[in-house]
Amino acid sequence: MLGQRTHQLVNVPKTAETASRDRIKLAALLSKNWNFMKTPHAARAEHTPHSAAFGLFSNMLMWVMLITLMLAYSPVRAGEKMVLSSGVLAPYTTPTRNGFLDQLIVAVFRDLGIEAEVIIYPTATERGMLNANEGVDDGLAMRVAGLEKQYPNLIRVPEDVAVNDFVAYTTGERFSTDSWDSLIPYSVTYIIGWKVFEQYVPKGREITLVRDADQLFGLLKTKRADIALYERWQGLVKVRDMGFKVQVLEPPLVRTKMFMYLHKKHAALVPQVAQSLAKMKQDGRYQQIFDKTLKPYAD
Repeated sequence: MLGQRTHQLVNVPKTAETASRDRIKLAALLSKNWNFMKTPHAARAEHTPHSAAFGLFSNMLMWVMLITLMLAYSPVRAGEKMVLSSGVLAPYTTPTRNGFLDQLIVAVFRDLGIEAEVIIYPTATERGMLNANEGVDDGLAMRVAGLEKQYPNLIRVPEDVAVNDFVAYTTGERFSTDSWDSLIPYSVTYIIGWKVFEQYVPKGREITLVRDADQLFGLLKTKRADIALYERWQGLVKVRDMGFKVQVLEPPLVRTKMFMYLHKKHAALVPQVAQSLAKMKQDGRYQQIFDKTLKPYAD
């Protein structure tokens, strides 16, 4: 069963300028046509001793309606957050929310005046995508291109979030991974559900499927597998935490751009988010986050 969010998703305007313009139009329209609210009885009441009270009530009702309409055009209601999910762990996300995605997503939406956060589905990546597609979550923080074909309610933000390297780890001798066929002579392990490996890993000496990174690198550490296939940055953190040394084989088996996705209810935000992310790359803030969160593991 899909998880539930306590806040409600709302429609968003095309731009902040459009939202402001629509609110002004609504106010003018409501004010101009306020007489439609008056019944003949109400009109006659203006000539009675109760006319002042009725006028006060009418004005209050008009403002209640106006505020309600204005709120309906707000991008995100006060006190709500844009919640994007991810299945990746450190150094992309951390319990203290200082990972690469934790900081980047917050900064991208903060530039738009919107509060945001990343939540984690570490062992249920499919659940994260289903929740985003159903509108339980507002979107996905970082996924490969093309998910919109399988999840039609998701819209890809065209500016890439990162470039991921899918690499081979070994504790043995180094060799070139310039093709998938280079893996054929070796026993290989990778995590169930990682589509890129399911699609491209050739049938070789032995393939072992595992549930998570602990099992993956556990096989490598105990030499029950020659090669472990994983993403570069998460793998480097995992082997450091497990206390053993590995070789990262080059070049990457796959290098692919990763993207943010938003639920279609937030379609009007997509170009703004893309622009905000591109601006961060141009002004150096993106690189600053990269240098603080990912680059240290390359040394």
